[in-house]
Amino acid sequence: MIASFLPIWLLAAVGYLTGRTRILGDQGELVLGRFVFHIAMPASLFATLSGAKPDRFSGWAIGTFAAGTVSTCLIGFAASRWVFGRDLGDQAISGMAAGYVNSANLGIPVAVQLLGDTSFIVSVMLFQVLIVTPVVLTVIDVHNGEGRRIRVRDLLLLPARNPIIVACVLGVAVDGLGWRLPQQVLDPCRLLGAAAVPAALVTLGMSLHGRTAEAGPRSRGEVGVAVLLKIVIQPCVAFVLGRYAVHLSRNDLLAVVVCSALPTAQNVFIFAREYGLRTALVRNAIVASSALSMLSLLLATWLLGPHGHGN
Repeated sequence: MIASFLPIWLLAAVGYLTGRTRILGDQGELVLGRFVFHIAMPASLFATLSGAKPDRFSGWAIGTFAAGTVSTCLIGFAASRWVFGRDLGDQAISGMAAGYVNSANLGIPVAVQLLGDTSFIVSVMLFQVLIVTPVVLTVIDVHNGEGRRIRVRDLLLLPARNPIIVACVLGVAVDGLGWRLPQQVLDPCRLLGAAAVPAALVTLGMSLHGRTAEAGPRSRGEVGVAVLLKIVIQPCVAFVLGRYAVHLSRNDLLAVVVCSALPTAQNVFIFAREYGLRTALVRNAIVASSALSMLSLLLATWLLGPHGHGN
C-alpha cells in the first residue's frame, strides 16, 4: 500500500521543490499545467480508449460504483452551492473533487495489491473518462459563457472545443469502428501520455509553494466536506448499495468499495487550474484525501476480508 502511494508523494515533493527554487520560472506552473491539459492528457486518453472496450463494464458492480460516484458528486455540488455559496464553475469542480477517484496511477497498483487484477479499475476509468469528465467540463464551459448569450449551436459545440473530450470521443470512435492504428501513431501518443501523470503531480506540488492559503473556517470546512465525502461517504454509499440494494458477491463488493475509497484524482486540479477556478480547494482535497485514504482502503480490505483477493 505504501509503495502505491509513495510515487504520488515523491512527485508532489519534486513539484514543491521546483516551485520553491523557481527552476521553471514564474510561469512554470501555468505552462506545465497547460501542457498536461492540452497535450499529454489527451494523448494518454486517446491511446488508452482506442484500445479499450467499453462493453467490458461489469454489470451491477460498475453500476453500483457509478451510482455511488454520482451521488457523492451531487452532494459535493449541492454543498458548494447552498452551504458555501460558490458559483456554478466552482460547484462543478467541488462535486468532482468529492467523487472523482484516482483510478490510473494509484488505482491500478492498489487494485493489483488488494484485488488481484485490474479488470474492474479499467471499467472505473472508462466510466469517469467517458461520462463524468465530459459532463463536468461542459458545465464549467457553460459557466464560463455566462454573461453572454449562448445559442443552442454554441452549447452543442462546447465539448468539441475541449481537448480532453475530443480525445475521449476519438478514442472511443477508433475502438468502436474496430480500427487498429499503426504503431507509428500509437507510440507517440503513448510517449506523450506517459508524461501526463508525473507532470500533473509536479504541477500540483508546485502549487503548494508560494500561495497564500484561503483563511477562515468556511474554506477549511469546505475542504473538510470534500475529503469526508471522498474517503468516507463515497465508499459507504457504495457498500450500502452493493450489499443491500443489488446484493453483490463479496469479490465484487470489495472491488466497488476499494475503488470508491481511492483519493481525489490530480486531474481535477489540472481542470480547475486550466479553467481559472479555485485551485486551493482541489489542491488541499487531493493532498488530504491522498494522505487519509490509506486508512479507508485498509479498513475496507479488513472488513470485507481476504475473499476479495483473486477477484
